[in-house]
Amino acid sequence: MTDPQQGNAPAGHLLTTPGLLCDFIAQNRSRAFGAGLDPFAYERVTGTLRDLLEWPAAFRAEGQRLVAAAEAYAGDGAGVSAGETFRAAARWFHYAVLLPHPDRALAARAAAEADAAMGRALALLDPGHIRVEEESYAGWLRTADGGDGRDGGDGGRSPSSLVIVVPGLDSSKEEFHDVTEALLRRGTAVFTMDGPGQGVRAATTVFEADYQRVLSRVVDALEERLGPVPVGVLGLSLGGYFAATGAAHEPRVRAAATVSGPYRLTGWDDTVPFVRATLAQRAGSPDAAREFVRRVDLRGTAARIACPLLVVDGGEDVIPGVVNGAPLAAEAPRGAYLLVPHGDHLLGNARADWLPRTADWLTARLR
Repeated sequence: MTDPQQGNAPAGHLLTTPGLLCDFIAQNRSRAFGAGLDPFAYERVTGTLRDLLEWPAAFRAEGQRLVAAAEAYAGDGAGVSAGETFRAAARWFHYAVLLPHPDRALAARAAAEADAAMGRALALLDPGHIRVEEESYAGWLRTADGGDGRDGGDGGRSPSSLVIVVPGLDSSKEEFHDVTEALLRRGTAVFTMDGPGQGVRAATTVFEADYQRVLSRVVDALEERLGPVPVGVLGLSLGGYFAATGAAHEPRVRAAATVSGPYRLTGWDDTVPFVRATLAQRAGSPDAAREFVRRVDLRGTAARIACPLLVVDGGEDVIPGVVNGAPLAAEAPRGAYLLVPHGDHLLGNARADWLPRTADWLTARLR
């Protein structure tokens, strides 16, 4: 049986669970604000929803509205306003795909729209950016001076360091604009990426637990463009696991930081249904998701992280089935721990308490 208001989703779908809509809106509020969504627009858009099945369409509609506004700015010759508005649109398209919606084609369209809007934004705001991609990943390479990072007659110059920003379970490269900008302001080049199962690659790839394989390919590709430079990696949420795993096995990583990253997942049955559904989509199947959950465990790996490691946690970050990062910091030979007591997951409610310190710490160790 299907509900005509829910497309192909069966009546009684997980996303129609009573009370889930209000909880999801509340839980993602600080994350949305931290990522740059207008808080008043967030309340306006989410206030129209009857259940979470309507979430993607509502957020895509706001993204499309902003694209139209950006195109109007561009038509008037207001390039900066156009670029900033395209970037805002990219955030809304990304937020359309936060949840395990049954319409995967819709999610793929929204992710592609986020990617395209960010590309149009960078064309106006940072024309020296470079698209770097392979089948399993895609992202934007940006340098602090806005050049293309290469020596030569085009005005670019090789950067002194590089940080790779890795998203998590349901995030993408469009979410972490403020992180990227904070690093750029401190003089490092930044590659903000979607890896397997993420963002614009979610429709065609699945999560890779052995993330060092992905990270090594990324570093290879970036070194072809930049030459050998000190490399750091910053992982957010599940991206923290990816970053830590990469740092443990990829010797070119000179420093690493994790933000709200798991030390380990305690087991499939310990995770909430919403997270299990998301994992099943991003890993490719429930069985693959179970195996992935089993693999997300840094016991035995943390001791292999030879480079400096900063672990950032929020004291209010409580997700069932997730062990936060204090053991990772304790077991890594050069680990340091930053706990923000009032911070939630991704510390969107406490940006000033961790982002400047983390950006300073990471870039200082790449000099």
